[in-house]
Amino acid sequence: MENIVATVVGGGGHVGLPLSIVLATSGIKTYAFDISQEVVDKINGGQMPFLEQGAEVQLGKALSTGKLIATTDPICISKSQYVIVVLGTPVDEYLSPNPNTVVSELLSLESWLNENQVIILRSTVFPGVTRKAYDELLKRFPNIRITYCPERIVEGQALLEIRTLPQIVGAYDQRSFKAAKNLFDLIGVESLSVKPEEAELAKLFTNVWRYIKFAAANQFWMMANDLGVDYEEVRKAISYNYPRASDLPGAGFTAGPCLFKDTMQLSALVQQNFPLGHSAMMINEGTPGYLVRRIKEKYDLKNATVGILGMAFKGNVDDTRSSLAYKLRKLLIFECKSVLICDPLTKDMRNTDLDIVVESSDILVIGAPHDLYRTLEINKPVIDIWGIRNHGVLI
Repeated sequence: MENIVATVVGGGGHVGLPLSIVLATSGIKTYAFDISQEVVDKINGGQMPFLEQGAEVQLGKALSTGKLIATTDPICISKSQYVIVVLGTPVDEYLSPNPNTVVSELLSLESWLNENQVIILRSTVFPGVTRKAYDELLKRFPNIRITYCPERIVEGQALLEIRTLPQIVGAYDQRSFKAAKNLFDLIGVESLSVKPEEAELAKLFTNVWRYIKFAAANQFWMMANDLGVDYEEVRKAISYNYPRASDLPGAGFTAGPCLFKDTMQLSALVQQNFPLGHSAMMINEGTPGYLVRRIKEKYDLKNATVGILGMAFKGNVDDTRSSLAYKLRKLLIFECKSVLICDPLTKDMRNTDLDIVVESSDILVIGAPHDLYRTLEINKPVIDIWGIRNHGVLI
Protein backbone atom coordinates (compact mmCIF):
# COMPACT_ATOMS: atom_id res chain seq x y z
CA MET A 1 0.00 0.00 0.00
CA GLU A 2 2.93 2.32 0.67
CA ASN A 3 3.64 2.66 -3.04
CA ILE A 4 0.08 3.27 -4.21
CA VAL A 5 -0.66 6.82 -5.30
CA ALA A 6 -4.02 8.07 -6.57
CA THR A 7 -5.19 11.36 -7.99
CA VAL A 8 -8.85 12.33 -7.88
CA VAL A 9 -9.53 14.75 -10.72
CA GLY A 10 -12.30 16.98 -9.42
CA GLY A 11 -11.13 16.16 -5.93
CA GLY A 12 -12.57 19.27 -4.29
CA GLY A 13 -16.21 18.56 -5.12
CA HIS A 14 -19.11 16.81 -3.43
CA VAL A 15 -18.17 13.46 -5.00
CA GLY A 16 -14.41 13.79 -5.33
CA LEU A 17 -13.47 15.10 -1.90
CA PRO A 18 -15.24 12.43 0.21
CA LEU A 19 -13.58 9.78 -1.97
CA SER A 20 -10.20 11.47 -1.56
CA ILE A 21 -10.65 11.48 2.21
CA VAL A 22 -11.63 7.80 2.31
CA LEU A 23 -8.69 6.79 0.14
CA ALA A 24 -6.25 8.80 2.25
CA THR A 25 -7.57 7.51 5.58
CA SER A 26 -7.24 4.01 4.15
CA GLY A 27 -3.51 4.58 3.77
CA ILE A 28 -3.37 5.52 0.09
CA LYS A 29 -1.35 8.57 -0.92
CA THR A 30 -4.02 10.73 -2.52
CA TYR A 31 -3.99 13.99 -4.43
CA ALA A 32 -7.27 15.90 -4.57
CA PHE A 33 -6.76 17.79 -7.83
CA ASP A 34 -9.07 20.75 -8.39
CA ILE A 35 -8.97 23.88 -10.55
CA SER A 36 -10.14 26.16 -7.72
CA GLN A 37 -7.29 27.55 -5.65
CA GLU A 38 -9.79 28.74 -3.04
CA VAL A 39 -11.17 25.23 -2.59
CA VAL A 40 -7.67 23.71 -2.49
CA ASP A 41 -6.55 26.19 0.18
CA LYS A 42 -9.59 25.39 2.31
CA ILE A 43 -8.98 21.64 2.08
CA ASN A 44 -5.28 21.93 2.93
CA GLY A 45 -6.27 24.13 5.86
CA GLY A 46 -8.52 21.39 7.21
CA GLN A 47 -11.76 23.11 6.24
CA MET A 48 -14.49 21.38 4.23
CA PRO A 49 -15.77 23.59 1.38
CA PHE A 50 -19.27 22.12 1.87
CA LEU A 51 -21.28 20.28 4.51
CA GLU A 52 -20.75 16.52 4.73
CA GLN A 53 -21.45 14.57 7.89
CA GLY A 54 -18.28 13.69 9.78
CA ALA A 55 -16.04 14.88 6.95
CA GLU A 56 -14.11 17.64 8.70
CA VAL A 57 -12.80 15.29 11.39
CA GLN A 58 -11.79 12.72 8.79
CA LEU A 59 -10.22 15.42 6.64
CA GLY A 60 -8.07 16.46 9.58
CA LYS A 61 -6.93 12.88 10.08
CA ALA A 62 -6.08 12.47 6.40
CA LEU A 63 -4.06 15.69 6.37
CA SER A 64 -2.23 14.88 9.60
CA THR A 65 -0.87 11.65 8.15
CA GLY A 66 0.37 13.40 5.01
CA LYS A 67 -1.64 10.98 2.88
CA LEU A 68 -3.92 13.69 1.47
CA ILE A 69 -2.78 16.74 -0.46
CA ALA A 70 -5.09 19.09 -2.34
CA THR A 71 -3.52 20.77 -5.34
CA THR A 72 -4.17 22.73 -8.52
CA ASP A 73 -1.00 21.36 -10.14
CA PRO A 74 -1.78 18.55 -12.63
CA ILE A 75 1.74 17.17 -12.27
CA CYS A 76 0.26 15.01 -9.49
CA ILE A 77 -1.48 12.96 -12.16
CA SER A 78 1.83 11.79 -13.58
CA LYS A 79 2.86 10.53 -10.12
CA SER A 80 -0.22 8.33 -9.76
CA GLN A 81 -1.00 4.74 -10.61
CA TYR A 82 -4.72 5.46 -10.26
CA VAL A 83 -6.38 8.46 -11.89
CA ILE A 84 -10.00 8.79 -10.77
CA VAL A 85 -11.92 11.24 -12.94
CA VAL A 86 -14.94 12.87 -11.31
CA LEU A 87 -16.33 14.77 -14.28
CA GLY A 88 -19.94 14.21 -15.21
CA THR A 89 -21.85 14.74 -18.43
CA PRO A 90 -23.43 18.23 -18.43
CA VAL A 91 -26.97 18.88 -19.64
CA ASP A 92 -27.57 22.19 -21.44
CA GLU A 93 -30.48 24.61 -21.17
CA TYR A 94 -32.38 22.50 -23.70
CA LEU A 95 -32.00 19.42 -21.44
CA SER A 96 -29.64 17.82 -23.95
CA PRO A 97 -26.52 16.04 -22.67
CA ASN A 98 -23.12 16.66 -24.24
CA PRO A 99 -21.44 13.23 -24.25
CA ASN A 100 -18.21 14.66 -25.68
CA THR A 101 -17.38 16.70 -22.58
CA VAL A 102 -15.96 13.89 -20.43
CA VAL A 103 -13.82 12.52 -23.26
CA SER A 104 -12.51 15.98 -24.13
CA GLU A 105 -11.66 16.73 -20.51
CA LEU A 106 -9.97 13.36 -20.15
CA LEU A 107 -7.86 13.89 -23.27
CA SER A 108 -6.85 17.31 -21.98
CA LEU A 109 -4.92 15.41 -19.28
CA GLU A 110 -2.93 13.50 -21.89
CA SER A 111 0.38 15.21 -21.05
CA TRP A 112 0.28 13.73 -17.55
CA LEU A 113 -1.01 10.25 -18.38
CA ASN A 114 1.02 7.13 -19.07
CA GLU A 115 0.25 3.60 -20.16
CA ASN A 116 0.92 2.06 -16.75
CA GLN A 117 -2.00 3.85 -15.14
CA VAL A 118 -5.53 2.78 -14.26
CA ILE A 119 -8.16 5.33 -15.29
CA ILE A 120 -11.40 5.21 -13.32
CA LEU A 121 -14.37 7.24 -14.54
CA ARG A 122 -16.52 7.98 -11.51
CA SER A 123 -19.42 10.35 -12.27
CA THR A 124 -22.53 9.75 -14.33
CA VAL A 125 -21.69 9.51 -18.02
CA PHE A 126 -23.84 9.23 -21.11
CA PRO A 127 -23.91 5.58 -22.26
CA GLY A 128 -21.09 4.98 -24.71
CA VAL A 129 -18.72 7.52 -23.17
CA THR A 130 -16.58 4.85 -21.51
CA ARG A 131 -16.14 3.06 -24.84
CA LYS A 132 -15.15 6.27 -26.58
CA ALA A 133 -12.69 7.15 -23.82
CA TYR A 134 -11.29 3.61 -23.98
CA ASP A 135 -10.81 3.77 -27.76
CA GLU A 136 -9.21 7.23 -27.67
CA LEU A 137 -6.82 6.52 -24.80
CA LEU A 138 -5.73 3.14 -26.13
CA LYS A 139 -4.58 4.83 -29.32
CA ARG A 140 -2.22 6.92 -27.23
CA PHE A 141 -1.39 4.49 -24.41
CA PRO A 142 -1.75 0.85 -25.53
CA ASN A 143 -1.26 -0.60 -22.05
CA ILE A 144 -3.52 1.76 -20.10
CA ARG A 145 -6.48 0.31 -18.17
CA ILE A 146 -9.85 2.08 -18.22
CA THR A 147 -12.90 1.35 -16.09
CA TYR A 148 -16.19 2.96 -15.21
CA CYS A 149 -16.86 2.73 -11.47
CA PRO A 150 -19.91 4.89 -10.69
CA GLU A 151 -20.40 6.54 -7.31
CA ARG A 152 -23.75 5.86 -5.65
CA ILE A 153 -23.53 8.03 -2.56
CA VAL A 154 -26.19 10.25 -1.05
CA GLU A 155 -25.00 13.71 -0.12
CA GLY A 156 -24.53 13.94 3.63
CA GLN A 157 -23.79 10.20 3.95
CA ALA A 158 -20.86 10.01 1.54
CA LEU A 159 -18.10 8.83 3.89
CA LEU A 160 -20.25 6.03 5.27
CA GLU A 161 -21.60 4.88 1.92
CA ILE A 162 -18.26 4.90 0.09
CA ARG A 163 -17.04 2.39 2.66
CA THR A 164 -20.15 0.21 2.77
CA LEU A 165 -21.90 0.13 -0.62
CA PRO A 166 -20.72 -2.49 -3.14
CA GLN A 167 -18.73 -0.97 -5.96
CA ILE A 168 -19.89 -1.62 -9.53
CA VAL A 169 -16.82 -1.95 -11.77
CA GLY A 170 -17.37 -1.74 -15.52
CA ALA A 171 -14.35 -3.11 -17.38
CA TYR A 172 -13.66 -4.55 -20.82
CA ASP A 173 -11.17 -7.15 -19.54
CA GLN A 174 -10.22 -8.96 -16.34
CA ARG A 175 -6.92 -7.15 -16.10
CA SER A 176 -8.67 -3.79 -15.82
CA PHE A 177 -11.30 -5.14 -13.44
CA LYS A 178 -8.67 -6.58 -11.10
CA ALA A 179 -6.73 -3.32 -11.11
CA ALA A 180 -9.80 -1.34 -10.06
CA LYS A 181 -10.85 -4.02 -7.59
CA ASN A 182 -7.46 -3.85 -5.90
CA LEU A 183 -8.05 -0.18 -5.11
CA PHE A 184 -11.54 -0.71 -3.72
CA ASP A 185 -10.34 -3.71 -1.71
CA LEU A 186 -8.13 -1.29 0.20
CA ILE A 187 -11.15 0.66 1.43
CA GLY A 188 -12.95 -2.56 2.31
CA VAL A 189 -15.76 -2.72 -0.23
CA GLU A 190 -16.95 -5.53 -2.46
CA SER A 191 -16.55 -5.08 -6.23
CA LEU A 192 -19.06 -6.32 -8.80
CA SER A 193 -17.80 -7.07 -12.31
CA VAL A 194 -19.94 -5.90 -15.24
CA LYS A 195 -19.40 -4.48 -18.71
CA PRO A 196 -18.91 -0.69 -18.87
CA GLU A 197 -22.17 -0.24 -20.76
CA GLU A 198 -23.96 -2.14 -18.00
CA ALA A 199 -22.31 0.04 -15.36
CA GLU A 200 -23.31 3.20 -17.23
CA LEU A 201 -26.95 2.12 -17.32
CA ALA A 202 -26.79 0.93 -13.71
CA LYS A 203 -25.85 4.44 -12.63
CA LEU A 204 -28.55 6.10 -14.74
CA PHE A 205 -31.24 3.58 -13.80
CA THR A 206 -30.45 4.04 -10.10
CA ASN A 207 -30.97 7.80 -10.19
CA VAL A 208 -33.94 7.68 -12.52
CA TRP A 209 -35.63 5.03 -10.39
CA ARG A 210 -35.28 7.29 -7.35
CA TYR A 211 -36.65 10.24 -9.34
CA ILE A 212 -39.69 8.19 -10.40
CA LYS A 213 -40.30 6.94 -6.85
CA PHE A 214 -40.24 10.49 -5.53
CA ALA A 215 -42.65 11.53 -8.28
CA ALA A 216 -45.06 8.77 -7.23
CA ALA A 217 -44.87 9.98 -3.63
CA ASN A 218 -45.45 13.59 -4.62
CA GLN A 219 -48.40 12.64 -6.83
CA PHE A 220 -49.89 10.56 -4.02
CA TRP A 221 -49.40 13.47 -1.60
CA MET A 222 -51.22 15.83 -3.96
CA MET A 223 -54.10 13.37 -4.37
CA ALA A 224 -54.43 12.84 -0.63
CA ASN A 225 -54.13 16.55 0.06
CA ASP A 226 -56.87 17.38 -2.46
CA LEU A 227 -59.11 14.94 -0.57
CA GLY A 228 -58.17 16.40 2.82
CA VAL A 229 -56.39 13.20 3.81
CA ASP A 230 -53.02 13.00 5.55
CA TYR A 231 -50.62 11.26 3.13
CA GLU A 232 -48.13 10.47 5.89
CA GLU A 233 -50.74 8.58 7.86
CA VAL A 234 -51.62 6.61 4.73
CA ARG A 235 -47.95 5.88 4.04
CA LYS A 236 -47.38 4.83 7.64
CA ALA A 237 -50.35 2.45 7.50
CA ILE A 238 -49.40 0.72 4.26
CA SER A 239 -45.70 0.40 5.06
CA TYR A 240 -46.04 -0.87 8.64
CA ASN A 241 -44.63 -4.42 8.66
CA TYR A 242 -45.44 -4.62 4.95
CA PRO A 243 -42.18 -4.97 3.00
CA ARG A 244 -43.73 -4.46 -0.43
CA ALA A 245 -44.49 -0.84 0.46
CA SER A 246 -41.46 -0.17 2.64
CA ASP A 247 -39.68 1.86 -0.04
CA LEU A 248 -42.50 4.36 -0.63
CA PRO A 249 -40.87 7.73 0.11
CA GLY A 250 -42.32 10.72 1.86
CA ALA A 251 -43.27 13.75 -0.21
CA GLY A 252 -40.99 16.72 -0.80
CA PHE A 253 -39.15 18.74 -3.40
CA THR A 254 -37.19 16.39 -5.66
CA ALA A 255 -34.13 18.24 -6.83
CA GLY A 256 -30.35 18.35 -6.65
CA PRO A 257 -27.57 17.92 -9.18
CA CYS A 258 -28.29 14.36 -10.36
CA LEU A 259 -31.83 12.97 -10.42
CA PHE A 260 -33.47 15.37 -12.87
CA LYS A 261 -30.33 15.60 -15.03
CA ASP A 262 -29.92 11.85 -15.29
CA THR A 263 -33.59 11.38 -16.14
CA MET A 264 -33.08 13.77 -19.04
CA GLN A 265 -29.93 11.90 -20.09
CA LEU A 266 -31.80 8.61 -20.20
CA SER A 267 -34.59 10.27 -22.17
CA ALA A 268 -32.07 11.64 -24.68
CA LEU A 269 -30.55 8.17 -25.04
CA VAL A 270 -33.87 6.79 -26.29
CA GLN A 271 -34.69 9.82 -28.46
CA GLN A 272 -37.16 11.24 -25.91
CA ASN A 273 -39.24 8.05 -25.99
CA PHE A 274 -39.47 7.94 -22.21
CA PRO A 275 -42.99 8.99 -21.15
CA LEU A 276 -42.51 7.62 -17.63
CA GLY A 277 -39.50 9.87 -17.08
CA HIS A 278 -41.27 12.85 -18.62
CA SER A 279 -44.28 12.30 -16.35
CA ALA A 280 -42.00 12.14 -13.32
CA MET A 281 -40.39 15.40 -14.39
CA MET A 282 -43.77 17.12 -14.76
CA ILE A 283 -44.85 15.99 -11.28
CA ASN A 284 -41.63 16.81 -9.47
CA GLU A 285 -40.99 20.11 -11.23
CA GLY A 286 -44.65 21.02 -10.83
CA THR A 287 -44.73 20.50 -7.07
CA PRO A 288 -43.83 24.14 -6.17
CA GLY A 289 -46.59 25.36 -8.49
CA TYR A 290 -49.10 23.04 -6.87
CA LEU A 291 -48.14 24.35 -3.43
CA VAL A 292 -48.53 27.97 -4.47
CA ARG A 293 -51.92 27.28 -6.07
CA ARG A 294 -53.24 25.57 -2.95
CA ILE A 295 -51.86 28.25 -0.62
CA LYS A 296 -53.44 30.92 -2.82
CA GLU A 297 -56.81 29.19 -2.55
CA LYS A 298 -56.70 29.42 1.25
CA TYR A 299 -54.87 32.69 1.95
CA ASP A 300 -54.90 36.24 0.63
CA LEU A 301 -51.38 36.10 -0.78
CA LYS A 302 -51.39 39.52 -2.41
CA ASN A 303 -51.47 41.06 1.06
CA ALA A 304 -49.23 38.48 2.73
CA THR A 305 -45.56 38.10 3.51
CA VAL A 306 -44.41 34.51 3.05
CA GLY A 307 -41.22 33.14 4.56
CA ILE A 308 -39.42 30.15 3.10
CA LEU A 309 -37.44 28.13 5.63
CA GLY A 310 -34.64 26.25 3.90
CA MET A 311 -33.25 26.83 0.40
CA ALA A 312 -30.99 23.79 -0.06
CA PHE A 313 -32.17 21.01 -2.35
CA LYS A 314 -32.72 18.70 0.63
CA GLY A 315 -32.43 18.67 4.39
CA ASN A 316 -29.22 19.24 6.38
CA VAL A 317 -26.99 20.07 3.40
CA ASP A 318 -25.74 23.41 2.08
CA ASP A 319 -26.06 22.50 -1.60
CA THR A 320 -28.56 24.65 -3.52
CA ARG A 321 -27.93 23.18 -6.97
CA SER A 322 -31.26 22.83 -8.81
CA SER A 323 -33.15 23.44 -5.55
CA LEU A 324 -36.88 23.76 -6.10
CA ALA A 325 -37.08 26.13 -3.14
CA TYR A 326 -35.87 28.81 -5.54
CA LYS A 327 -38.60 27.93 -8.00
CA LEU A 328 -41.07 28.24 -5.13
CA ARG A 329 -39.63 31.65 -4.27
CA LYS A 330 -39.99 32.87 -7.85
CA LEU A 331 -43.63 31.79 -8.01
CA LEU A 332 -44.44 33.33 -4.63
CA ILE A 333 -42.83 36.66 -5.55
CA PHE A 334 -45.38 36.95 -8.35
CA GLU A 335 -48.30 36.28 -5.97
CA CYS A 336 -47.29 37.80 -2.62
CA LYS A 337 -46.72 41.17 -1.05
CA SER A 338 -43.22 40.02 -0.15
CA VAL A 339 -41.14 36.86 0.22
CA LEU A 340 -38.39 36.27 2.77
CA ILE A 341 -35.94 33.38 2.79
CA CYS A 342 -33.86 31.86 5.55
CA ASP A 343 -31.29 29.09 5.40
CA PRO A 344 -28.34 29.33 7.80
CA LEU A 345 -26.66 26.39 6.05
CA THR A 346 -26.45 28.01 2.62
CA LYS A 347 -24.57 30.99 1.26
CA ASP A 348 -27.14 33.37 -0.19
CA MET A 349 -26.93 37.13 0.24
CA ARG A 350 -30.74 37.25 0.37
CA ASN A 351 -30.90 35.10 3.52
CA THR A 352 -32.63 36.83 6.43
CA ASP A 353 -32.21 35.99 10.10
CA LEU A 354 -34.50 33.16 11.20
CA ASP A 355 -36.16 35.14 14.00
CA ILE A 356 -36.95 38.00 11.63
CA VAL A 357 -38.44 35.66 9.01
CA VAL A 358 -40.62 33.92 11.58
CA GLU A 359 -41.74 37.20 13.15
CA SER A 360 -42.34 39.10 9.90
CA SER A 361 -44.09 36.40 7.86
CA ASP A 362 -47.82 35.74 7.76
CA ILE A 363 -47.25 32.25 6.35
CA LEU A 364 -44.19 30.00 6.46
CA VAL A 365 -43.27 27.27 3.98
CA ILE A 366 -40.70 24.57 4.68
CA GLY A 367 -38.43 24.74 1.61
CA ALA A 368 -35.83 22.27 2.90
CA PRO A 369 -36.40 19.98 5.90
CA HIS A 370 -33.41 20.97 8.03
CA ASP A 371 -33.55 19.48 11.51
CA LEU A 372 -33.42 22.93 13.07
CA TYR A 373 -36.96 23.61 11.81
CA ARG A 374 -38.50 20.51 13.40
CA THR A 375 -39.02 21.89 16.91
CA LEU A 376 -39.06 25.60 16.18
CA GLU A 377 -41.87 27.39 18.05
CA ILE A 378 -44.14 28.96 15.44
CA ASN A 379 -47.62 30.34 16.06
CA LYS A 380 -48.71 30.91 12.48
CA PRO A 381 -49.54 28.74 9.45
CA VAL A 382 -46.74 26.45 8.32
CA ILE A 383 -46.97 24.72 4.94
CA ASP A 384 -44.96 21.51 5.27
CA ILE A 385 -44.97 19.09 2.35
CA TRP A 386 -42.04 17.24 3.94
CA GLY A 387 -43.99 16.32 7.07
CA ILE A 388 -41.23 17.28 9.51
CA ARG A 389 -43.51 19.46 11.67
CA ASN A 390 -46.96 18.31 10.70
CA HIS A 391 -48.22 16.16 7.92
CA GLY A 392 -49.05 19.13 5.79
CA VAL A 393 -52.73 18.92 4.88
CA LEU A 394 -53.34 22.37 3.41
CA ILE A 395 -57.15 22.46 3.66
